[in-house]
Amino acid sequence: MSAVLSAAAPASPWRSALPALALVLLAIGALYSDTFVAMAGIWTRSETFAHAWLVPPIVLWLVWRLRGELALLAPKPAPWLLLPMAVVALAWLLGDLAGINAVTQLAVTALLVLAVPAVLGLAVGRQIMFPLGFLFFMVPIGEFTTGVMMQWTADFTVWALVATGVPVYREGLQFVIPSGAWSVIEACSGVRYLIASFMVGTLFAYLNYRSAKRRWIFVGVSILVPIVANWVRAYLIVMLGHLSGNKLAVGVDHLIYGWVFFGVVIGIMFVIGARWSEPLPEKTPTAPAGAAAGPTVAAAGPWPAAVLTVTALAFGPAASWALQHPVDMPPVKVALPDLPGAPAADNQTLKLQPHFDGAAALAHRVYVVDGQPVTVHVGYYRYQTYGIKVTSSNNMLVHSEDPHWNRLSVGTVRVPVTGLGSEALAMRATQLVSGRTGAISAQRDALLVRQVMWAGGRLTTNSQKAVVAGVLARLTGQGDDAAMLTIYTEGEGPVAARRVDAFIGQHLPALVAHLEQLRSPAR
Repeated sequence: MSAVLSAAAPASPWRSALPALALVLLAIGALYSDTFVAMAGIWTRSETFAHAWLVPPIVLWLVWRLRGELALLAPKPAPWLLLPMAVVALAWLLGDLAGINAVTQLAVTALLVLAVPAVLGLAVGRQIMFPLGFLFFMVPIGEFTTGVMMQWTADFTVWALVATGVPVYREGLQFVIPSGAWSVIEACSGVRYLIASFMVGTLFAYLNYRSAKRRWIFVGVSILVPIVANWVRAYLIVMLGHLSGNKLAVGVDHLIYGWVFFGVVIGIMFVIGARWSEPLPEKTPTAPAGAAAGPTVAAAGPWPAAVLTVTALAFGPAASWALQHPVDMPPVKVALPDLPGAPAADNQTLKLQPHFDGAAALAHRVYVVDGQPVTVHVGYYRYQTYGIKVTSSNNMLVHSEDPHWNRLSVGTVRVPVTGLGSEALAMRATQLVSGRTGAISAQRDALLVRQVMWAGGRLTTNSQKAVVAGVLARLTGQGDDAAMLTIYTEGEGPVAARRVDAFIGQHLPALVAHLEQLRSPAR
């Protein structure tokens, strides 16, 4: 009997490996808890990303389906993966310093993914590669496409209306047809349809196809179909309103009709996709080629890797804590200076009030150039963080549903500026007109706007460059002060453009010098 007991099979290495992995995953959750809480907060308040709550249970289910194959593998740590994990932790730190949710949230998700092969080995990681990759659908990213998709939706809707004999007058994202006025807003962009379809389509392709070619084709279809479906949806809603005398498909009805239409289209896509499905054949689980046939590491093998991984993961949060902003934040006062040759106007009434959420200070001044007003507006930021920064997507000239101003055109112009060398300065250019359609009155108000960001002591219209300049300035002890300069004049066309550009070319260096004097070093 004793001989039989002594010959008992050794304990499975999974009994040690799984607790070691659990330790690493819990450490990631604890060390980067603020990032995970922020991510879950977006899932809760945004309808676009509410589906992300389903991702963790789907991943667990996908891994559970592979439990037979996994049981045949012997977990073997891959400590060299600590190097890419350290790079990801550094990316998280830079994203945290810049206050960019997308970067920090992608980074913590990548840490979760890399932790599995780091503790359990590459063979295990390869076996559950898709479930691990599916975790990235937790990251609420994709809304940066909203502007482009709004433009595409407006383009198609106007084209389809004209093609079906409905006359259209268009200005920007707003257009008028004989039965009324319509506009394409953020909710009409179709981004939420696209993101939901992409996630579900990817899962469908993985479960129903075996060949990589079919999987990639269906994923591509799951991206293309919701974009085109949203265009058709927008056109049909306008036509329903037009043909019904604006009794149907207006107000909340058009959102309901949109989801019903989207559901039908996606359902048809899955029904058609199922016709070419390649279900996996039933088989007895066998170890993948190259996998070890039995235990190859001692029971305690994963624990040193787990402890070392947890130690390395602490780098990012520790550095972030050391570089955090001071608690005592002094107030910022911005008083725009007098400018030679451009006296301040007696009437300081603002024609336009740009939106700058959380700015440390707001300031404006109206100057007189050739008898016409030119207004300078500054949104000044100090100790920037998530959502409170010069590059925040919440900062905008006018909202798409602004009751007074309509964006007629948006682009970039180059303005020669004295003292900045031979190269002209690139500035964001926007033409605003009053009214929801801009075509009702010949006496409409108009504003010609120029904008540029000042960050890290540099001027740019590129948000990514502004973020990099701000982070470098903060790391070198120069503080993270930044500002958005908005300069506009009344009118439209070449005369207004010459006026505002001449003002910028002559006086922008003085305005920037004033901002430099306000700049606070990091503390």
